[in-house]
Amino acid sequence: MADKRSLDRIPITGGAGGEATVFHPMTILDINERGARIETAYALRNDSLHDFRLMLNGPSVVLKGRIVYCQVGDLRAGVAFYRCGVEFINPASHVIEALRDFVAQQEAAPGGVIEGEVAAEM
Repeated sequence: MADKRSLDRIPITGGAGGEATVFHPMTILDINERGARIETAYALRNDSLHDFRLMLNGPSVVLKGRIVYCQVGDLRAGVAFYRCGVEFINPASHVIEALRDFVAQQEAAPGGVIEGEVAAEM
């Protein structure tokens, strides 16, 4: 098979490290335009910053959030689930509008579970 790279890769003596960001599922328990309370299957460190992808009954939005608190919220079949408070950090105007629209829809017809994903370092 022919090599399709336009540049050769150079081996690194001794290796080099790095990290990857991966989106993990979460459940959004409640939300407003300034933040949310989420549930995850893993603890998130207080004051850590994460990217969140929220599915708000339409196109998803991505925004940055800071973990205000994270604590064990429930034990199910011996597995801990964590409840975390998230403060949204400088959301773009289109994200604020999408959040406001979603909150208005929820107030008019409450119920249901909101799904989303949180990016965590691997």
